[in-house]
Amino acid sequence: MTKAIDILKQPRIQILNTLKEFSIEQLNDVPAGFNNNIIWNLGHMIAAQQGVCYARAGLNKVIDDSFFMAYKPDTKPEKFIDAAEYDIIKELMLSTLEQFEIDLQKNIFTNYTPWTTRYGVEIRNIDDALSFLPFHDGLHSGYIMSLRKVVKK
Repeated sequence: MTKAIDILKQPRIQILNTLKEFSIEQLNDVPAGFNNNIIWNLGHMIAAQQGVCYARAGLNKVIDDSFFMAYKPDTKPEKFIDAAEYDIIKELMLSTLEQFEIDLQKNIFTNYTPWTTRYGVEIRNIDDALSFLPFHDGLHSGYIMSLRKVVKK
């Protein structure tokens, strides 16, 4: 495993481990003052990586388009996610990174379209995208940590 993928994967593993004690209702809860829930943040981390890396390179995402549309930027939780769907999200948290590493090694991200994130970061190629992802995952990991404290009460 490359270091860059490990930097993404290990925090995701830790987050999933910290969520084991939470009920599916707690994971779906949108507390007052919040716009989303824990499950949405997990799904968004997956969808964002797919958009930033695959879609911006003109490639097919490795997740279903319906999943991407539910968790892409500027969305919010629209339905209750049951345990079976949550199991899929947990699996995608890691399997999408494993596939990403394989695809990086295959050098398939050659047609990358440059863009600027809402945070003012210019992403010119897949290397820039890979450098940006830990920031993005970290942001949403922080939201999850905050939501954890509120829904645990």
